[in-house]
Amino acid sequence: MGKAMLRQIIDYASRADPYPLYEELRRTPVLHDADGPYVVSTYREIIGLLHDPRISSDPRNLTLPSSDPLAQDEGDESALPPVFLKLDPPDHDRLRRITNRPFGPPHSPRRVHDMRGELDGIVTGLIDGIAGSDSPERIDLVDQFSYPFPVTVICRLLGVPHEDESRFHGWADTIAASLDPDPDADPADRHKGASEAQIELGMYLAGLIEERRKNPSGDMLSQLAAVNEGPDGSMSTLEIVSTAALLLIAGHETTVNLITNGMLTLLRHPDVLRRLRESPGLSVRIVEELLRYEPPVQMLPRRSTLADIEVGGVNIPKGATVSLILASGNRDPKRFENPDRFDPDRGDIQHLGLGSGIHSCFGAPLARLEAQLALSELARRLENPRLLEDPPPYRQNAVLRGPRHLPIACDGIREP
Repeated sequence: MGKAMLRQIIDYASRADPYPLYEELRRTPVLHDADGPYVVSTYREIIGLLHDPRISSDPRNLTLPSSDPLAQDEGDESALPPVFLKLDPPDHDRLRRITNRPFGPPHSPRRVHDMRGELDGIVTGLIDGIAGSDSPERIDLVDQFSYPFPVTVICRLLGVPHEDESRFHGWADTIAASLDPDPDADPADRHKGASEAQIELGMYLAGLIEERRKNPSGDMLSQLAAVNEGPDGSMSTLEIVSTAALLLIAGHETTVNLITNGMLTLLRHPDVLRRLRESPGLSVRIVEELLRYEPPVQMLPRRSTLADIEVGGVNIPKGATVSLILASGNRDPKRFENPDRFDPDRGDIQHLGLGSGIHSCFGAPLARLEAQLALSELARRLENPRLLEDPPPYRQNAVLRGPRHLPIACDGIREP
């Protein structure tokens, strides 16, 4: 049953609505076939493992990489040094602390807050661009808004010069495409294209880092490149390149899905969309409920155990592969009342949409702000928006789940 269930989950036919499968999965909170991964699908068990130091995120600790049906959705391994997302303490802790210095508290507490005006400008510019297009009454939200918005934000955060942003967009597009399994494409061609984009991106970033070491400014790359005499020391150039690439790809992919899933959900719940148009501050609660109801990262596949662990009455042995189905935990009726109902008025939305524990989403404050600004402005400026396809065409990827296109019709676009 275990591998058959996983094959159903990754089957593209399930992409538009995997939640009935997750409901079936939760009947066996820890599901295991003899030669497959241990699949954990209930809230309490997932959050326990996210905080358990006996669970490793380092792929070098995996012993059964070929027997996991979810492995195909993890994308190609980079030639760069491992990012902290795929490291365990103490290496993880050191790199994450250094990366956090120019990004958030306690060293840079206003970094995300102070970007708000710039984010507003990007959102306004993209919606204005839609208004000035040949067909402003028919919009592909992904191509015209959700996709370009986060990568532009990452460029500004890192300090990529404006004239280089289009090159950066190209590399992001190619690498992101490699994360989506494509049964019709030649795997060798896809891998070659992604590898070339990674190399070009890495060389560009390395050059930019050296430039920032000579002529620092207030951007994040300058601060990462600065020599630090503290207990964690400084990152090497390759470590900075690897971290910057992580911020680009991980931050971009999750935010695209969060915004697109968000607009799709609002269009399916016109009462909530109307409330948001009238009260933009509701976007904070809406985004939290979206992270529970339609999380941009559905699962964390291919964790491994560093010791024997008992979970839900099942003994998971040392060296086993574990997959945590976050989106299933978010719909666990033992944790959330009426979990299949989209309800931004919930009193307690302690979701798993951004992970938890030491690997909780590094860019969470920025992703939240981007989604809040995007959804509130789309709600305010699009006149009578409505879906043209429901369900829309989805991406192939079962892990990073979201529409590949979101065709919307509207009667016009209001002035800023």
